[in-house]
Amino acid sequence: MTIKEAVVLAAGEGKRLRPLTFTRPKCMIQLAGKPILWHVLSNLKSAGVRRAVVVVNYMEETVREYFKTDKTGLGLSVEFITQGSRYGTAAAFAEAAGKIDSTFYAVAGDVISTPKALEQLGRGHEGKISAVLTEVEHPEQYGIAKVENGFISRFEEKPAKPPAKALVNCSLYAMEPQMFKAMAGVKKSSRNEYEMTDVLKSQKVCALITDEYWLDMGLPWQLFDANKFLLSQMPEKRGKIENSTIKGKVVMEEGSEIIDSYIEGPLYVGQNSHIGPHSYIRGVTSVGTDCAIGDSTTLKNSILFDHVNAKHLTYVGDSIVGSGCNFGSATQIANFRFDAGSIKAKVQEVVIDTQRKKLGAIIGDEVKMGVLSSVMPGKMIGDHCWIGANVMVSENVERNTLIELEQKLKISKIKS
Repeated sequence: MTIKEAVVLAAGEGKRLRPLTFTRPKCMIQLAGKPILWHVLSNLKSAGVRRAVVVVNYMEETVREYFKTDKTGLGLSVEFITQGSRYGTAAAFAEAAGKIDSTFYAVAGDVISTPKALEQLGRGHEGKISAVLTEVEHPEQYGIAKVENGFISRFEEKPAKPPAKALVNCSLYAMEPQMFKAMAGVKKSSRNEYEMTDVLKSQKVCALITDEYWLDMGLPWQLFDANKFLLSQMPEKRGKIENSTIKGKVVMEEGSEIIDSYIEGPLYVGQNSHIGPHSYIRGVTSVGTDCAIGDSTTLKNSILFDHVNAKHLTYVGDSIVGSGCNFGSATQIANFRFDAGSIKAKVQEVVIDTQRKKLGAIIGDEVKMGVLSSVMPGKMIGDHCWIGANVMVSENVERNTLIELEQKLKISKIKS
């Protein structure tokens, strides 16, 4: 069955992705040059969808503004509706009641998957509701489903000892319009929300297991994996390249250029961004629109949003950099511990082992770094911060913070 309508949830903030979500909703975080929501809608279009209803709330004007013109190139009819006072995934889906009159996809607007996974869902859909399930490396971090005779028999939330082949809910559904009544009638959960898992428990849910790529990004460093996958799906597109060594894939948008530089892709370069001279870029890296990466600057396995300047002697490794940031000469973002241990990061006052050997900084929008400043591995810098010259950032920095180094000089004459 070709499903032509969809409801997409894009109302959430994504608090664990701060500082990036202080200034944008989670669905508008930029990967491979486009917001996550753009990639979700593009997948729906490729799977046959022609009309999508998108439920928004947190910083909804940011979403509406981006998608209000045809510049997005989606070729998809998109209608936005605002989630009301009822919170939770079931309540959000229920907002689209009366807007949909045929079988539809119901998906999360912050989950990266593939058109093939959606097509598999459309072909296998049975009854009033079907759900896509998949195996993951750490099922203890998710709610898992038990499947019997092709249908979900029960759910278990984040089990301490999950089975070896645990299946998790991908938040990709196919539904019939009568499901809106079931979603509107669900009771509040213990978290004081109207949740989709409670709806699923009350229904006969067809289970469709996929081995297609799927990622629900709940923590900042998970964005690297999604960026890598999305770049792998894009065709190579070269632009203006002069006196440069290019190894691996590059995707260059209109007006971008690479001059006198060394590139080990895959690399995405947004519109009107300039790389070089003498820049070195390696690993899976995305550079947004109107960025300037200059003399002797190294980028390694990083994601830069729009309007970022790193023009002189800067090193940015395994980092995510928000829009409008400026790096003073010789700014260094460290990404490796002396003891080679996995890097820990504090997220909402909870210290988490990222299980990554390499992780730099997560930097919010409009941060200014002074000359010779540095950031230690795994640190978060909030938006609109100023980090002064020679400052070493060794702990998370709250948004709208100025950090300056007080230096006491002793000056005396040299004795002959």
